Amino acid sequence: MSTGSFGDRRRIRQKAPNARLSPKLASSRTNMPKNCLDLTGRVAVVFGGSSGLGKEIAHGLAEHGADVVPTARRADLLKEVCREVESRGRRTLLRAADVQDRISIRRLRNDILDHFGRLDILVNAAGATFRKPTLDVNDTEWSSLFDTNLKGVLHTCQEFYPALKLSGAARVIAIASLGSYLAFHEVAAYCASKAAVLSLVRSLACEWARDGICVNAIAPGVFPTELNAHLLNGTERGREILLRTPMHRFGDPRELVGAAVLLASDGASFITGQCIAVDGGYLAAGVNS
Repeated sequence: MSTGSFGDRRRIRQKAPNARLSPKLASSRTNMPKNCLDLTGRVAVVFGGSSGLGKEIAHGLAEHGADVVPTARRADLLKEVCREVESRGRRTLLRAADVQDRISIRRLRNDILDHFGRLDILVNAAGATFRKPTLDVNDTEWSSLFDTNLKGVLHTCQEFYPALKLSGAARVIAIASLGSYLAFHEVAAYCASKAAVLSLVRSLACEWARDGICVNAIAPGVFPTELNAHLLNGTERGREILLRTPMHRFGDPRELVGAAVLLASDGASFITGQCIAVDGGYLAAGVNS
């Protein structure tokens, strides 16, 4: 695990020849690898990687061969995740970054490129939420949530775009939500931000397809995490969600890994602008009894 200081801004190093693979060549490949989910040789960065769904995605990408840089605002929480990545035989960096702070994102990007010489996979899992009657939500609360959930995705995508373009087979994965599709009581700001994230994913997918960058989203069902457990466990809301979920249970964060690995891999080479719901059937359900 490297904990050195931030380096000067540099371009992607020439020593990584695969980083120069042209998008046209990448998109015209017809020989699918024997294991199309193998991520060996690829470098991923996971924003929001210190806890919850982001941490599980970081572990999962490492399990499937990628070198993974989990990042979040608190470096102390990243140490354990970095150790888990290294325990899987993969390389990592311990770097904190804030999706609301472009300077910290640029420093992280430059450190990743200095250390690995490339960046292939960008995961946006940083998020925030709160519950409050919409009539009482003030401008500061609304803007702060949008700055994290929506503008944060925009910041990371813009700052990492040049490196992703040079990958030739890059993947961007954003965490959307059931709230991208549905209303949930008294979380209007969150649902609006996640609907906007899905719209941004579709727009970037169309704009960046010519650059060999696939941009997709995952809409998790209800997964109790540090962020939302207090809204779900033993509450009327939690009981209603279980009633509306055909599988009649909450998700385990590890169950999100399969979709993330697919969207990060060669198995998703012709998938872009899409959102995979990992929700126990919630979006498909009508009457469950």
